Amino acid sequence: MTVTSVLVFMIQTNLAKRKQVKMAEQQEKLVEVENLVTYFPIFSGILQKKTGEVKAVDDISFFIRKGETLGLVGESGCGKTTAGRSILKLQEPTSGNVFFAGQNLIEMKGEALRKMRSQMQPIFQDPFASLNPRMNAGSIIGEPLEVHNLAKGKEVRKRVEELLNMVGLSPAMAARYPHEFSGGQRQRIGIARALSASPSFIVCDEAVSALDVSIQGQIIKLLMKLGEELNLTYLFISHDLSVVRHISDRVAVMYLGKIVEITTSDNLYKNPKHPYTISLLSAVPIPDPKVDRTRERIVLKGDVPSPINPPSGCPFHTRCQMAVEECKTMKQELKTIDNEHWVACHRV
Repeated sequence: MTVTSVLVFMIQTNLAKRKQVKMAEQQEKLVEVENLVTYFPIFSGILQKKTGEVKAVDDISFFIRKGETLGLVGESGCGKTTAGRSILKLQEPTSGNVFFAGQNLIEMKGEALRKMRSQMQPIFQDPFASLNPRMNAGSIIGEPLEVHNLAKGKEVRKRVEELLNMVGLSPAMAARYPHEFSGGQRQRIGIARALSASPSFIVCDEAVSALDVSIQGQIIKLLMKLGEELNLTYLFISHDLSVVRHISDRVAVMYLGKIVEITTSDNLYKNPKHPYTISLLSAVPIPDPKVDRTRERIVLKGDVPSPINPPSGCPFHTRCQMAVEECKTMKQELKTIDNEHWVACHRV
């Protein structure tokens, strides 16, 4: 299958998915994040005294409905990965709440949290570093089944064969080791491992960024297909706005640890409101050369501020062309400007 045909299929599938999402407002919220904060302390000196903290995730709130895909986008270092890890509690948050199916994960510990983990699984960015080189594909995929006591013996082998078929690999590949696979095949193994415990929520952390463009299309197509067949809920973390557009029902834009805009995928690309979102979209390549040459590109001034000492007020005001004096002191909160559209900017 060519790159073009893969992208055409993705667009067609995505349009069909959009029709289903029109009914999503009536669906229950599977994941709810409330005022999530994750800071990393900085220690220095002989006595290792705390001298500061990196504000990786700084008071974010959003929800994901059951069966939908929420894209989380932003520049490298804005806190996307930390947010995903904090939601799964792979990284202990500093404060805030994460509700999964009505239960607060932050308050969970020990056995209760371990049982809940089978319902939430990650797909990591690097398909090689995330796989144990000393385990074959069958053992990697089957391990969650044994850890969560979901199957044993022949049942594990049978489930592994089903999962390999599901992600487009031959069951005969179960005996191979990670170094014997290509990058795309390794990522398929990572997807099969994430699916082995039959989760309902998957965090895809830059799941296609390490792959060639043609392979990216295949993996995105696979994720969309599995999402529809298994009614999966995704948090799709990426810095590539072109990829996010095709797979996401809604998109949250993140800047310096804060979410600045949330809306539907179609609305974000047609009617962006936050200055940061507008600048990001202006850098996305357009296939039509004539349109690409005539459109306005917004080049942001300065560098991204340090998360150790972020700016007061709106974190984007140091680079924003629309900034006024109030932006330097007034804290920006997400506010509803339209149905399914939230923006953290008082100029909007």
